[in-house]
Amino acid sequence: MLNARTLLVRGMITGLVAGVAAFLFAYLFGEGPINDAIAFEEVHATDHEHGPVSRTVQSTLGLATASVVYGVAIGGLFAIAVAVTLGRIGRISARATAAIVALAGFVGVALVPFLKYPANPPATGNPDTLQQRTGLYFLMIVIGVAAVLGAIVVSRSLQPRFGTWNATILAVVGAATVVGVAIAMLPAVNEVPDGFSPVLLWRFRLASLGTQAVTWATLGLLFGYLTERSQRPVVADAHPVAV
Repeated sequence: MLNARTLLVRGMITGLVAGVAAFLFAYLFGEGPINDAIAFEEVHATDHEHGPVSRTVQSTLGLATASVVYGVAIGGLFAIAVAVTLGRIGRISARATAAIVALAGFVGVALVPFLKYPANPPATGNPDTLQQRTGLYFLMIVIGVAAVLGAIVVSRSLQPRFGTWNATILAVVGAATVVGVAIAMLPAVNEVPDGFSPVLLWRFRLASLGTQAVTWATLGLLFGYLTERSQRPVVADAHPVAV
């Protein structure tokens, strides 16, 4: 029997590991494009003001702290989602359930928003539209999560009539349609300045999405492994005792 408190603690510990993994990935693959974008901004900016925190601190301690805090928080929520989902999507193991929840979380929280509002490096955003862009991004997260949850509910309701495979396809197509309509209807945001390297922009966006992928993959694989391992029966070491 899985204890909810144990799962929550395990999720937060797994989230800590996921945060460290995300930090390492972001530092190795994301800091280069960010530095190049800052260099572009400094060349083209007329006002060279520097923030109160140095770039070195931002790219090390600041990035590590943000990654770990995010990982622990999302790990706790992930554990709750696994606990709620376990046993409700078919007769599959805890390890498989964790992998499915992680995939669903990545699609809803990271991939769907990325399709409409991908992350942009420094020098590519207008400070005056920051609040609007933030609101639109979180709206896409809500739509993505709702689409994923809706697909799960619809798939379960259609399984008795169409079977698991066909019900899953219909649910995914329906969710993709909802997301496609949202992408088409929501306003576009394109504030990349003229002369900014498209290769640099693409490298940054891939690094951003890759960081999310590392986070969710670590959560799903490690949490599932630890949960399945804890469910294995303990076999006593049976040796004959001499009398």
